Amino acid sequence: MDRLNRSAERMGMPTVDEALHIQAIKTLVGLEHHWIPEVENASLYIRPVVMATEPVLEVRASHEYLHYIILSPVGPYFPDGFNPISVYVSHDHVRAVRGGTGEAKTPGNYAASIAISEAARGKGCQQVLWLDAVERRYIDEVGAMNIAFVYGDREIRTPPLSGAILHGVTRDSVLRLAPDLGFDMYERPLTIEQVWRDIENGHITEAFGMGTAAVIAPVGAMVYREREATLNGGKTGPVARCLYDALTDIQYGRTEDPYDWATIVPVARDELPSMVS
Repeated sequence: MDRLNRSAERMGMPTVDEALHIQAIKTLVGLEHHWIPEVENASLYIRPVVMATEPVLEVRASHEYLHYIILSPVGPYFPDGFNPISVYVSHDHVRAVRGGTGEAKTPGNYAASIAISEAARGKGCQQVLWLDAVERRYIDEVGAMNIAFVYGDREIRTPPLSGAILHGVTRDSVLRLAPDLGFDMYERPLTIEQVWRDIENGHITEAFGMGTAAVIAPVGAMVYREREATLNGGKTGPVARCLYDALTDIQYGRTEDPYDWATIVPVARDELPSMVS
């Protein structure tokens, strides 16, 4: 909710009443609960949107907006198992700049990523690792996810929010959850040169993305300037697995939620089966 309104303010749009928004989601999910998948690790994706609708050609803030919510059943992000992805480090394209709209959740940010994402797929990589727009050295994020690196077996480092990095909800969750699981969590600037050396010398043992759709996406390989580095033998590491299990256990109600992240949505009891099985 905070991210939605921060993004709206950055784009010169009105904010949304929090209580009204949350109640709207609960009411909609309660009405459409038959679309919640019964498949393990599938979910009902919720996407709130605020969109300008005034029919004008001027470049200015709109006087009219539409606030709506999309629900979509989605399958598991890893249909073939919790397997690592490969990432391509972009050294000649950037996604966002400090002072721009990089930290806002807005569709315009994704437009800059399409061409290089297609090029990455041509190199066998599923995601792009973005560097900062000024020096092209500091790591920002991977694809539409925040990123973290594991040093040894318990230290986790993730880039700090710089104005060009999205305020990820899953990132915030990991920052709170990891220390409770026995990990040392740090927000530190990370250069691609140092990260590459630390992968090669074995100091970095794992890397993973953090995002709503994937929750935790382990990274098995990185490609940078035609060089390739493998992490954890190209397999999912124990830290990524631990965080993924802990987060999804809370999300799916398999364990207690000590952080008050989950919201219970009451639904009417009836005989209709799930629309997605």
